[in-house]
Amino acid sequence: MYIFIFFSNLINSLIIGLFGKYIGRQISLYLSILSLIISNIFVWLIFYEVIINKTIITCDLYTLLIIDNIQIKIGLLFDSLTVIMLLIIYFISLCVNIYSLGYMGHDPFIIRFFTFLGFFTFFMVVLVTSDNFLQLFVGWEGVGVCSYLLINFWYNRIAANKGAIKAMVMNRIADVFFIIGILFLLWKFKTTDYIIVFSLIDYIKDINFFLIFWEVKLLNIILFLLFIGAIGKSAQVGLHTWLADAMEGPTPVSSLLHAATMVNVTKIWIY
Repeated sequence: MYIFIFFSNLINSLIIGLFGKYIGRQISLYLSILSLIISNIFVWLIFYEVIINKTIITCDLYTLLIIDNIQIKIGLLFDSLTVIMLLIIYFISLCVNIYSLGYMGHDPFIIRFFTFLGFFTFFMVVLVTSDNFLQLFVGWEGVGVCSYLLINFWYNRIAANKGAIKAMVMNRIADVFFIIGILFLLWKFKTTDYIIVFSLIDYIKDINFFLIFWEVKLLNIILFLLFIGAIGKSAQVGLHTWLADAMEGPTPVSSLLHAATMVNVTKIWIY
């Protein structure tokens, strides 16, 4: 059930993206809807297990790399915050997909549109279910790439091109700060796992770091860098101007990316 929640949108998007023209338009679209309906049911089952029964579920999927004492792996963490975010992501994604059946029904490239929607939902799930900062960053960047593809879906429109490029560039500016913050964590803790990092926070809160001519708390630097990353992705003051231009994408894109999931969920998740 937990593995299905994680991989369902990736598998569905690959199927309809690669074989959509062979299996047909209607089957592709309703396959996407069916996958989201099943995922929503599973999320409510997870809600019962995690929140009602007050448990935390962890899954180690695969170890990618081991260098000295540094271990980089793919893992899942389902706690109360994760489950609440999954409920929002999957319910909104289902609503947007159903709405898109009618709104985008005339578009000859609707299968490509649903493929991009599926990839976006997958990377949002990667972002909120990650048990470490590096995996979170993969979801973080995946969401950014899918945002570009969805905003620029009608690529023959100049305004859509400009809006997508602006969103990509401004998010990359914030992402530079975010990855530097993660590298600081990796340097100091030799890991990016949430559980280990959060359990050792008290041991570094008094460590100072010399930044040019200033002596600053290392923990404050890390938090500031991660905060700048969140500002860019959630379109807050200073890095917010891309959001208005992103409305050049189809209306379902605006509702999925900006009004309901990416901007708001990212803001809540980081804070």
